[in-house]
Amino acid sequence: MKFTLIYPKWPRLSRQTEFHLPPHGPVVFAAALPDEIEVTFIDENVQSIDFDAPTDLVGLSVMLTLQIKRAWEIADAYRRRGIKVICGGIATMLHAEETAAHADAVFLGEAEGRMQAVIDDFRRGTLKKVYHHLEALPPIESVGPARRDLLARSLYNYRGIQMVDLVHASRGCRYNCYPCAVAYLGGRKFRPRPIDRAIAEMAGIENNRLFIVDNSLAQDTQWELDLFREMIPLKKKWISHPIEDKPEVLDLAARAGAWYVYQAVFDTSDYIRERIKRYHDHGIGVEGTILLGLDEHTEDSIRRLVDFLLEIELDLAEFTVLTPFPHTQAWEDLNRAGRIFSYDWNDYSADKVVYTPRRMAPERLQELLDYAWTAFYTDETQAIKMFKLFQQVVQKEMADGTFRPRNRELARAAFGRPVDSNEA
Repeated sequence: MKFTLIYPKWPRLSRQTEFHLPPHGPVVFAAALPDEIEVTFIDENVQSIDFDAPTDLVGLSVMLTLQIKRAWEIADAYRRRGIKVICGGIATMLHAEETAAHADAVFLGEAEGRMQAVIDDFRRGTLKKVYHHLEALPPIESVGPARRDLLARSLYNYRGIQMVDLVHASRGCRYNCYPCAVAYLGGRKFRPRPIDRAIAEMAGIENNRLFIVDNSLAQDTQWELDLFREMIPLKKKWISHPIEDKPEVLDLAARAGAWYVYQAVFDTSDYIRERIKRYHDHGIGVEGTILLGLDEHTEDSIRRLVDFLLEIELDLAEFTVLTPFPHTQAWEDLNRAGRIFSYDWNDYSADKVVYTPRRMAPERLQELLDYAWTAFYTDETQAIKMFKLFQQVVQKEMADGTFRPRNRELARAAFGRPVDSNEA
């Protein structure tokens, strides 16, 4: 049986550097398919879809709201050809009712242990319209290595530079952040994978650079310590969402190869200042994720926030505006108050204002988003700041002997000159 798995294209943020990472959700899903299924994977961000290529069943893995309308277009095109389509992924779960109008089946929830039944239904001609597994989560022990063999690896680089591979060591999140839908998608429960299995998957990834895509690693101190301790022999260099800033955690993270972390910055508090300093003191870079347009934000507070980011010497910053995705508290509050004025999902890109802020006009918030990007990168461009982060990883790799000759272009870009692989 031939199964075509497609990841729909989506536009980058208007001020974001243009490069593509290998998607994680589709290859994790593919690992849950029965072994006898012949899978072809197409990432439409870097590949074209041949709608006439022979296939028995099409699956659409949709992560972002920004992809959902393109997913519907793809599904409609296949169904006009008489080919059945099943949709899954985060955005399918957030837009399930609308997506059901474009698909033969929608799958809601995590796929491990569930796909044999779906394939059997397809073969019998009895596909259900909805496979609802949001509440009954599969055992975390059932999560196996992702099917990275499906990826067209040569397409995922930046100016010839090898980027990161994505992997996860846990699922779920015990927090319930205002703009986030994770509580709806997987419940407020932290579900760590067995550390030996997570480590085995990381060790099996050829790429020395990883992005650990867990919602947050800062959920269980002992688990963090155990994970990082086991990662040290791998000599991988990695990026993640926040880790705890306790000295013992940061020390082990640095020894385990922490390259930089994504850290949300909502205010100009001493807490944030000290947290960023502790990361830096341990040689860990920080990319700030900056959300503008919260109800307490004024024009002056946003300007002060940008000044603060420069003062604390963030390595990079990515600015977005509050976007009320369905099934978040932000959606519930803003929709109930009648403050959302666009329900076009193509506008839900996190760089377009789709609601009325409390303390300014929507147009003014849009202007302040542009101001934040421009002001933060006035003295050093985004490219320069990014190359400085790459310089850090080259130095770490050279120090522990994992620097690879194929990364010399990166070293030249980072250092401004050729670098000998033995140079420390």
